[in-house]
Amino acid sequence: MKRQDYISWNEYFMSIALLSAQRSKDSNTQVGACIVNDEHKIVSVGYNGMPTGCDDDEMPWERDGAFLDTKYPFVCHAELNAILNSNADLHGCTLYVTLFPCNECAKAIIQSGIRRVVYLDNKYAGTDSILASELLFRKTGVACEAYASTGRELTISL
Repeated sequence: MKRQDYISWNEYFMSIALLSAQRSKDSNTQVGACIVNDEHKIVSVGYNGMPTGCDDDEMPWERDGAFLDTKYPFVCHAELNAILNSNADLHGCTLYVTLFPCNECAKAIIQSGIRRVVYLDNKYAGTDSILASELLFRKTGVACEAYASTGRELTISL
């Protein structure tokens, strides 16, 4: 008899996004992303972090202060990293992401051909960046949906 308590595709892919977020060095916000094609195959993952070649210990991670003393002009978002990390055609893919995409990532998502975004949290809802993302997604037909939590707890021991 087939096992009945296996995780769903949505649980699996959002779990991969959550696991990817654990690679982030950001002490405030860890974001992970997982891009999946229509055959349920993972084509890329990413997390928020400094660009390749930048020493994480030499870059700023602060949220406040002079612009160049903060993380904001330097950090690559998880969605963009996942897009750039991919070697596959992303047209028609689904992006699972732990935080609703900002307007800059929304543009990259649209340009890459991703057609669906499943997000875990939208803690910046109502901000100009998120309102712009929502508008861009609506105008381009990118479906957005909040992840429907099942309440399942998964444990990984290493």
